[in-house]
This record gives sequence, structure tokens and C-alpha cells, in this order.
Amino acid sequence: MEKNDVVIVGGGLSGLACAYKLAEKDLQVIVVERGDFPGSKNVTGGRLYMMPITEIAGDMLDGAPFERKVVRERWSLLGEENSVSIDLTSENFRKKEHSFTVLRATFDRWLADKLTEKGIFVIPKYRVDDLLWEGDKVVGVRAGTEEIFANVVVASDGVLSFLGEKAGLKPKMDPANYAVGIKEVIELPEEKINDRFNVQSGEGVAHLFLGDVTKGLFGGGFLYTNKESVSLGIVVGIKALMGRTPGLEAHTLMEAFKERYELKTLIKDGHLSEYSAHVIPEGGLNGISRIYGNGIILTGDAAGFALNMGVTVRGMEFAIASGIIGAEAILRAKEADDYSEKSLSSYETRLKETFVLQDLQTCRNMPAYLDNEVFFDLYPRSIPDLAEKIMWFDKGPKERIGKTLWDNMKASGLLSLKSLVELYRIKNL
Repeated sequence: MEKNDVVIVGGGLSGLACAYKLAEKDLQVIVVERGDFPGSKNVTGGRLYMMPITEIAGDMLDGAPFERKVVRERWSLLGEENSVSIDLTSENFRKKEHSFTVLRATFDRWLADKLTEKGIFVIPKYRVDDLLWEGDKVVGVRAGTEEIFANVVVASDGVLSFLGEKAGLKPKMDPANYAVGIKEVIELPEEKINDRFNVQSGEGVAHLFLGDVTKGLFGGGFLYTNKESVSLGIVVGIKALMGRTPGLEAHTLMEAFKERYELKTLIKDGHLSEYSAHVIPEGGLNGISRIYGNGIILTGDAAGFALNMGVTVRGMEFAIASGIIGAEAILRAKEADDYSEKSLSSYETRLKETFVLQDLQTCRNMPAYLDNEVFFDLYPRSIPDLAEKIMWFDKGPKERIGKTLWDNMKASGLLSLKSLVELYRIKNL
């Protein structure tokens, strides 16, 4: 029976990063991917924060095919027929390698090609059906009638990780900890993107939307500029959708979003080149259970490493870091010739020393805080209405701005006890 050092299930960022690190030490590694190629099954809004992983990644991302450096941040509150936006620009975003937009189909294939150069091949169209066991220890995977034995299985098989479930590390899916995301990639000439978003070549915009985009449900919309396309999509909480108005579906929200005035001019004459849907982890630290066992570790989305901070959503840097740190734990286990749960616990120990679990710990209250209609209904509906009334000049004298503010804040509920309590709770975030 031939036994490999490691079999990695999933050719996404965490799996590929893990393989890259292991390749540096000449371990015998197999990466299997159920999609047609790495990145074909991966759906992300498209943004990677670089500074948290610069030291961890080393030279792994040198020459990476980034789309644009994000130099502008925009947030919009959408009412039914109006909106209010905040636009942030900073020279720091231009001068530093802060964050970049990414197309995963391109990015993941590039990283897989780097693995090939190191002698590790990703086997595409390979669906793993089960784990192989020897007592209480995972010793490989089964795909149909084929068995692959390994000292360690790295489950990088995505947010619904069935390997994590089969290993007894992940509980059954709790709808409160997940959302459904829909993304479209719309092709536009580079010059049009530069003009419409007021950026130069190589520079980009990250734009998040709250409110009417999800009809007041937990979630929001996003837009990221790429070199010659924009990534546009929505995210809606699964629990919120389960209690929705009949007939309200994620795909209908997406179509209505694209018809908004705020978007129509930005994507006008664009060509739809990609449509995808995906489940997204939203539980934060509370959505993470066990991430290692006897002969197995979980990385990336499979482990639940994603963070919705309200003003931005993070995931790719968590995936890359967890893959690399997972590889380091495996290397320590190989040195000790011990692949037990106790030996692999160094994986979690090291994660606690990095931004991965530290940031999740810092923002542990965020999911509960965001699970509130004031952020997705009251504020997005009331604030644009208030701004519009302040700026509306009709026949007759204009009333005092203070009176307009006070009367409308009272009438809308912005001064309600519930709204004020939520504002007070910000100190706990």
C-alpha cells in the first residue's frame, strides 16, 4: 500500500497555499479538485487584503495576477428610490500594497501552475466520496473505487465541508451561520472602467451596498472593479431568506439590484461573462468548531475562516494563511512522526498567534450585532429619506434644518429606544 505524506482535497486558495508550503520541503503531496480546474468552483467578491499575509506568504504571491489595487472605498445605503453614499480615498491606498481585486478563476490557476513547477500536480474533476479510517484515525480518502492513503488529509473542500462532517469536526449546517451569494462578472473595456469609476489604469474601487438591495434582509451588495470587468453580486443570509416574503428569492434580488439607477450607468453596455452562486460562512468565531483531529485538519472556508466586519468582508487572506499554517503543523508532525490530534493541535496554537484567530476573536460579537433589522432596513431606508428632505426645496419658505432633522428622525424611528440601544452597543464591537 503506497502512502503519501498528504492528500489535499480542494484546489482553492487554502489547499493550494498548503501544498505550496509543503512542496518547499519535498513532501509527497496530492491535490484533488472536483472542478474542471482550480478556481472553477470558487466564488468570491474578489478582494484580497495583502498586508496581513505579507510575511506569512513569503514569495508565494510574487508576480500574482492581481486585477487592480483598491484605492477607493464606497459604501451606499439604498432606499427604495434614493440612496446616500460615502466615498473614501487615501494616498495610503495608492502608496502601499494594501488590497487588490482578484478573479479566482485566473488567480487560482496561476497558483496551481506554480505548484506544477515545484512538482505537485492538481488532479481536476476528482470527486472525493469518503474518508478512509484506521481505528479512530483518518488515513486517506476514497473516490469511487480508488483509495488514496496519506498521513494527513487536509480538508479544503469549502464552506459545507462534508469531509469535516464525516470526521466529526463540523456540526450539521446551522442556517444562522451561512449566507448565499450570487456573483456576476460583467466585461467592460478598461478605459470605460477608468472613466466611470474615476480611477487610473491599475487602480480600482470596492463598493458595498446595504438596504433595498436585500429588501431589508441581512446581507448586502458588492461591486469590485477588475482590469476589464466588474464583479457584481449580492449576499443574503439563509436564515433571513427562510423567513422571507413568499416569492422573494436571491436571484430576483440580484436582477432588481442591477436595475438600480446607481448601478445601471456603471455596467451599461457590459457583457455578462460569468454567473455563479455559493454558500458563504457568516458565523465568525462562533461558527468555528473543531479544526483538527487524528490525521486531518480543516482549512479556509471548510474551517469557517471568514469575517464579515460590516464595512468589509474578509476571507481570502484567511484561506491563504490557514493553508500555510496548516502545512507548518504537518511538517512538525512529520518531524515527530506523529499525526495524532495532539500533534496536529499546533495548527490551532499557531493560528491563535496570527491575525486569523486574533481578528475573529476581536470581532466575535459582530455576527450577533449585525443580526438586526436596523442595519438593513431602518438605517438604509431612513437616512436617504432624511437627506433628501433636507436637500428638497419646494414652493414656500424652507423650514429650519434642525426641525427637519428632529421631526424626521422621530418619525422614522432613528430616535427610537431600539435604534439608540444598537448605537450604544457599538462600543462592544
